[in-house]
Amino acid sequence: MTIIITGTSSGIGFALAEYFGKKGHQVYGLSRKHTESEYFRSIPTDVTDNTAVQNAIAEVLKTETRIDVLINNAGMGMVGAVEDSTKEDILKLFSLNLAGPVQMMSAVLPKMREHKFGKIINVSSIGSEMGLPFRGFYSASKSALDKVTEAMRYEVYPWNIEVCSLHLGDIKTNIADNRVIAQVSQPYKNVFDKVYALMNSHVNDGTDPLEVAEYIEKLLAKNKWKAHYYFGKFGQKIGVPLKWILPQGTYENLMKKYNKLD
Repeated sequence: MTIIITGTSSGIGFALAEYFGKKGHQVYGLSRKHTESEYFRSIPTDVTDNTAVQNAIAEVLKTETRIDVLINNAGMGMVGAVEDSTKEDILKLFSLNLAGPVQMMSAVLPKMREHKFGKIINVSSIGSEMGLPFRGFYSASKSALDKVTEAMRYEVYPWNIEVCSLHLGDIKTNIADNRVIAQVSQPYKNVFDKVYALMNSHVNDGTDPLEVAEYIEKLLAKNKWKAHYYFGKFGQKIGVPLKWILPQGTYENLMKKYNKLD
């Protein structure tokens, strides 16, 4: 298959690109900086720049006659209290986590429609299903992407194009190096420092990115997709159905304990 993956300079994206390249697929990795690998071709691309996105897809189509799979993996985290967050940081986050994937999908859909086949995975987060303390805008950006994904499923199904959100728990990557960190004001500082340390420990103890690649490989083998898939440790995945069934107050108390806010 011809597979395009965004955010392949490190972390999950790099692991996915190398994994599928080793399997014999034609893999193109789009990220801001060029990445050396014998298993996939790197095309430097800022996915928030629509001209750059269109040029990258045109470059792929110089060699390939079709695009089978798009994995929208590029994204960033953002931490800090809602009160302390700036408009500039919020727009920067949504530009990458929402507008970027939309521009990528818009660029590949004409070729997928032409062949009446395509699979698009939008990498989301288990945290998109709930407002995480001190990560409210990250949760919001991924939740927005989820709703766009749900809407697109109705719009593209006549051409046998499948779209889904893949909600990941904590994966062991260097995501902490690229987070937007809001200036934390004094009222929040003590509790934020505690939550932030816990947040980073969860990432350090997270699932290996190769396990994500293996999961996606199984997902790509399915003919029909659900709108949402969840991958991660049980303690994180269980938070989703619990939110559906528990009273709000009870759920919030559990979240406070989990995040050491109590």
